[in-house]
Amino acid sequence: MKKFSLHFIVMLAALIIAGCSGVKQTIENAQRLQFKLGKVDGLKISGVKLNNINSVKDLNILDAGNLLASFASGKLPTTFTVNLIAKNPDTYPGGSAETSSLIKGLGWRLLIDDKEIITGDIDKPIEVPGVGKSVTIPIPISVDLLKLFENKGYENIMNLALAIGGKSGTSSRLTLKIKPTIDTFLGGITYPGEIDVIDKEFR
Repeated sequence: MKKFSLHFIVMLAALIIAGCSGVKQTIENAQRLQFKLGKVDGLKISGVKLNNINSVKDLNILDAGNLLASFASGKLPTTFTVNLIAKNPDTYPGGSAETSSLIKGLGWRLLIDDKEIITGDIDKPIEVPGVGKSVTIPIPISVDLLKLFENKGYENIMNLALAIGGKSGTSSRLTLKIKPTIDTFLGGITYPGEIDVIDKEFR
């Protein structure tokens, strides 16, 4: 009886250790995703398309007049899409190379020149393919740039917008702070802190 009890205790301890190791591996795998900002698409201010414009000097008379009239009225409603790229790293500590990751939810905060402009959540599932593969997650943004940067003046606001989403624009002046929740057999596992996503490197 004593031998059986000792054997049972040893097996139970081994299962607990293996279980803890499996849980730890699951958590590590859930947090292996890397993120980076892609290009900003579809920039519009007051209904005027600016994604193919380099400078306010390139605007035609009608569009320039509409933008100035909107500015004079005290608003510059702006829409664009920030493309978030999610990638499984090139190495995978466990499982198979084909194993994908499922993002269950993603809270985010968008900053322009370190100024927070809008927050939001993605609550639909997003599948990221296996090792070394990526998926682009479009995040639609709708803000009033005049209310956010009213001290900058018309020309400075337009230059800022074009630097981000114009023809030669980049997302280098943007930071997207995200907190993903990844689906696992243990349920949803949320990253312990925010990830600062920029355009220069995967993080």
